[in-house]
Amino acid sequence: MKQTIADLLIDSLLQAGVKRIYGIVGDSLNAVLDSIRRSGKIEWIGVRHEEVAAFAAGSDSLLSGSIAVCAGSSGPGNLHLINGLYDCHRSRIPVLAIAAHIPSNEIGGEYFQQTHPEQLFKECSHFSELVSKPEHMPRMVTIAMQHAVSRKGVAVLVLPGDVAAMPDSEAVPEKVVHVTEPVVRPSDAELQRLAEYLNDGKRITLLCGAGCEGAHPQLMELCDRLKSPMVIALRGKEHLEYDNPYSVGLTGLIGYSSGYHAMMDCDVLLMLGTDFPYRQFFPKKAQILQVDLRAEHLGRRANLTLGLCGDVKNTIEALLPYLTEKHGQRHLNKFVDHYKNVREGLDELVVGKPGHTPIHPQYLTKMVSDLASEDAIFTCDVGTPTLWAARYLEMNGKRRLLGSFNHGSMANALPQAIGAQCIDSGRQVIALSGDGGLSMLMGDMLTLRQHNLPVKIIVFNNSALSFVELEMKAAGYLETGTELKNPNLAAVAEAMGIMGIRVEDPADLQDSLKRAFEHDGPVLLDVLVNRQEISLPPRIEFDQAHGFTLWMVKAVLNGDGNKLIELAKTNLLR
Repeated sequence: MKQTIADLLIDSLLQAGVKRIYGIVGDSLNAVLDSIRRSGKIEWIGVRHEEVAAFAAGSDSLLSGSIAVCAGSSGPGNLHLINGLYDCHRSRIPVLAIAAHIPSNEIGGEYFQQTHPEQLFKECSHFSELVSKPEHMPRMVTIAMQHAVSRKGVAVLVLPGDVAAMPDSEAVPEKVVHVTEPVVRPSDAELQRLAEYLNDGKRITLLCGAGCEGAHPQLMELCDRLKSPMVIALRGKEHLEYDNPYSVGLTGLIGYSSGYHAMMDCDVLLMLGTDFPYRQFFPKKAQILQVDLRAEHLGRRANLTLGLCGDVKNTIEALLPYLTEKHGQRHLNKFVDHYKNVREGLDELVVGKPGHTPIHPQYLTKMVSDLASEDAIFTCDVGTPTLWAARYLEMNGKRRLLGSFNHGSMANALPQAIGAQCIDSGRQVIALSGDGGLSMLMGDMLTLRQHNLPVKIIVFNNSALSFVELEMKAAGYLETGTELKNPNLAAVAEAMGIMGIRVEDPADLQDSLKRAFEHDGPVLLDVLVNRQEISLPPRIEFDQAHGFTLWMVKAVLNGDGNKLIELAKTNLLR
């Protein structure tokens, strides 16, 4: 059989170290699938929805440290990839998407399933181009992958089905992707200016995010020199929260009052590797200094006194010799103590009294954290699972926490868990799913069964889109359209051939979790949690308090006063 363009594609992926492709088959992908079959060296992970393929490829890439691949057939097939690809692109994860296309001679003729994928994917990729003839390959796939790994994001290769089957005599080069690790730091003159602001500062606070990955020792030394509390953005939690005596928690909508006030009370705020988006949580009077590897991010969240381009680790190492002034510990001690008080208050909410139902989500999350393995990978759905994960999952430098933290998409936890488990079937992967998120892409529970992936799904089942309800209450609206009529999700799992466990009483939770974690296969734990649990932001705005008051009045006037009683019982009577 003659070598085809599809063969060149697969050989190029193999040379780049790709081990899996996530997707759904379709006739426009026939040549690609046949090449995968004949190669025998790449695993095809068939999913039930292409959105899952893109999310799974993202977590695969993030955890493996190399490019990952997803694929969709022509028209609707590859369009289903787009939400997951947006998430990967916004999280700066290298992913190659193969967007199969209609026959090349039918392009422009309103053919069945015709779209223009090279245009549709432009906004969520660094590269999106059409392969239209043999001369494009294998150079085009090299260009696409190089864009993905060097710019850290998505690249899309649009490949008509008939073009993929064309013969091509070109050879794949031995090296198809060049992964570089340049040292990026500010100039000496810029470091001197940064040091002057830090040497002069009296109350310095650090705000650190995902860009601080790999710089934990350097950050600890910097905090010690500056006597600075460290506020952690959510995506930095897994990299910074452990072994950190300077941590004062998170800020933002799901953060702590200690983190909020540590920023508001400083005279110098140093932002490191973070693109924290909520402008209302930045101080108005402090000098704000920012270091980011992407210079285009400088100053887009707050007005800066100084913005510098550099990666966090190398910048700190180069900065430390310029720091000359000794700083007092009052600012640091104040907010470390504040954080201890906040943490104690949060831990007091971890209550699970036998017979007291429904179960508090804090109790569930803390129990999961305590019983999970020390190198567990957690994924969490957007909404309250992310909130409780941020507050009660304990990181230790080995655990990982994945979510749709930039894009904010529902239903990400299960797909990301699939990609995580495909990398290492022996590592514990736990998906913290909302009932709304799980039901959106529930079909891919079958993917766990089909590929024997032992993911443990913990469902926060409160029969509602509860975070949306909190937002409605804060704005003064009565909950509308948020209620979910759920089946017994454990029974649904059993019908799919997956172990299902339903937990309604706190007394049964610990044994049920142990049973789930010890089972050699996928498990769904359907936990009925309290719908009326309130999670207060670190700062209550007047509009939020006013809106909540309006909600209470409207609830009474509309005959829903029982909701107020349940709210009080849940949050005041533990």
